[in-house]
Amino acid sequence: MKRIFLFILTAAVLAPAAVAQPTKTRAATQAARKTTSASRQNTTDRATLQFPTAASMPEDLVWKRDIYRQLDLMKDQNAPLYYPVEPMGRQVNLFTYLFRLVLTGRATAYAYQLDGNESFEDKNRLDVKNMLMNQHIYYEEKDGNLTVADSDVPSGEVTRYYIKESVYFDQRAGTFRTKVTALCPVLMRGADEFSTEATPYPLFWIRYDDVASWLSRLPLMGSNLNNVTNLTANDYFTLNRYDGKIYKTNNLQGRLLAGAGSAGDSTTLEKEQARIEQQLKDFEESIWGHRPDSTRADSVAPAGGKEKKAAARTPAAASRRSTAAKKSSSKSSSGGSSSSAPRVSARRQRR
Repeated sequence: MKRIFLFILTAAVLAPAAVAQPTKTRAATQAARKTTSASRQNTTDRATLQFPTAASMPEDLVWKRDIYRQLDLMKDQNAPLYYPVEPMGRQVNLFTYLFRLVLTGRATAYAYQLDGNESFEDKNRLDVKNMLMNQHIYYEEKDGNLTVADSDVPSGEVTRYYIKESVYFDQRAGTFRTKVTALCPVLMRGADEFSTEATPYPLFWIRYDDVASWLSRLPLMGSNLNNVTNLTANDYFTLNRYDGKIYKTNNLQGRLLAGAGSAGDSTTLEKEQARIEQQLKDFEESIWGHRPDSTRADSVAPAGGKEKKAAARTPAAASRRSTAAKKSSSKSSSGGSSSSAPRVSARRQRR
């Protein structure tokens, strides 16, 4: 009883002191707590260094070509990015993982531009709250933090991705590589009994290097025959395990491949895609001398030689050449052998 009485008496004495804590002291305590929380966040970010990723692409390249591909997650080769649709323990699909990174501020997303190009400038940073409202994704906000339940994440509707890859030749290492540089998840909505085709809604662009270390933690099951998750999302993209069709390249006019032919002409689009794929293969083989480079006929190359050859094939040029040949033959026949100038040949002497 004495111990209980002393405990109550001590609490009664210390309570007024705690209530009477000065305002400056309370503010300093709250600031210290915020600093501790920020340091913990920084510690979590520094932990990403424990997961090394592939070497970055050099800046002083002699050859590079940027390709935009469309990945259909309903294909078996791209299925590891889609399943499981709902989280199962540690296993989540790619969109749920990226969505959590963006929602918690661990990764920076950038708004999808109307022209389809990515822009990683600060002015184009994604407003996550507006994106959630525009796409009708239910969320809760508390103390400025946004939370979305697993059941409200539209991971099942993201059945397509746009990716940007850079095919380049590293002259220092002597390697020909393909590196993914940006990712864009696409919501597919609108397919119902009245419409068979879904409408794509690109959500945001995200720089691949910003999430490469995080993707090294995401396990994937890369085979139907081997169910061991011995593959990570970063391995999947680094090894180019995906299968995607080209829909755009970086060109001088900024045009899509669909604009190369008439509207709705799938045959022309497929031919253009096959032509670009063949150009990439030809350039790679031409580096090692196995095949002539078909990309030398560039659209911006000087056309003077071609114009001269074309002019030489015209009928007017042929008639001028024949007239000149007749005049020269008549002069040579009238003047005889003495009028012809002697031929002079020069040979460079070896030293």
